[in-house]
Amino acid sequence: MKKRSAAFALITAAALALSGCSAAQPAGDKTITFMGWGSPEEITAFKTMISQYEHKYPHVKVDYITVPDTDFATKLQTMIASKKTPDVFYLQPEKVMPYADAGLIADLSSYVKNNEVFKADNVWKKALDMYRYDGKSPGKGAVYGLPKDIGPFTLAYNKDLFDAAGITAPTDDAPWTWDQFEAAAKKLTHGTGADKVYGSTPYSVESAVWSNGGDWLNANHTKVTVTDPKFVDALQWVADLNLKDHVVPTPAEQSALPDYQRFVDGKVAMMGIGPWNQGGLWNDAKFNWDIMPWPVSPATGKEAIWYGSIGLAVSNTSKDKSDASNLAAFLAFNKDAQQTNIDKGQAIPNLVDMAKNNYLKTDKAPANKQEFIRIIEDYGRRATQTYTYNSDWFGTFNANVASVWKGEKTAAQYTASIQDEMQKQLDDGIAQQGK
Repeated sequence: MKKRSAAFALITAAALALSGCSAAQPAGDKTITFMGWGSPEEITAFKTMISQYEHKYPHVKVDYITVPDTDFATKLQTMIASKKTPDVFYLQPEKVMPYADAGLIADLSSYVKNNEVFKADNVWKKALDMYRYDGKSPGKGAVYGLPKDIGPFTLAYNKDLFDAAGITAPTDDAPWTWDQFEAAAKKLTHGTGADKVYGSTPYSVESAVWSNGGDWLNANHTKVTVTDPKFVDALQWVADLNLKDHVVPTPAEQSALPDYQRFVDGKVAMMGIGPWNQGGLWNDAKFNWDIMPWPVSPATGKEAIWYGSIGLAVSNTSKDKSDASNLAAFLAFNKDAQQTNIDKGQAIPNLVDMAKNNYLKTDKAPANKQEFIRIIEDYGRRATQTYTYNSDWFGTFNANVASVWKGEKTAAQYTASIQDEMQKQLDDGIAQQGK
């Protein structure tokens, strides 16, 4: 009975939050905490959305805490240990299973079904599935986070540099092959020293590996497969863009000048970006830019790339779970909040109808916004590590892969050297999940 009452309260509260009908309560008698991270542009966008929420629900004040992304996990763990968990906080998809099993995060399923105001089929299914967990497998069952966003990662290019080099960008119907990408990058690379312009920033490893038919793990995510020739060949191709073709900055040059700054300085022609980069590029790029499809592998003829997301979780220990859940629902689904995300250049709307109308009809760059939508609907994939109980194995892969970028090891030598350690860590995660 208690369970049914709680569910009813959540559904009712969700309806109120989404319809904007709860302003009768006294102003500011509750304070809930919300912790996240972000660029200056993202923080500004969230301050605006929080103001929109507080205007509609004056009985709630939101204490917005921002932490650098590199410090977030440590800060959150400290707050959990001291029983001061924020009411609402950012949730990475790979944390859903362990956090749900530990009872740290609330089941928010009531906010995406049985609601007269909210239509679940108007939200990107792939975004919601990132936060589903049925106690055994990810992507199924109860929803433990509402999507802050869905982030298709695409390839941006400097149109002015393309025009100067006489290069026409590929289209969705006629994407480049890896060979064509290399040829264009060589043509775009010129100059020396501080004036050198590179064809591209380092290429997405996920795009190369997946489009070549490889992956970090097998299909049921129980075996590490990084020594598969399809994986090894793709990893070596990415490394050779620097080591042999010299069309991307070296690791040392990357450390001296970050990719984003190199792109806005006009020192590189192509760079992977997400929707969260749009607002920054509107302010910082003094040239024309657009986005284009990822090249296809010559072995498969297929394109591939990832889409990411961050969720909005509600602490199971929150004393104001209904208001905290309402804030998460507002930030995830309210039309005014989603429009703020568009206006600030921070995200593709979670609401499908707004993504395909309000977002696509804006006149700001990129002109080819449809590519973001195509990645979500067509060839985008969620990261492999979001399917496993821990991502230690993935961290191990990344920890020393720089030895390949520097040419200290070949891709074959590196993957052979770490496969067993990665497998042990993956096995440990599988064992933890089975407990």
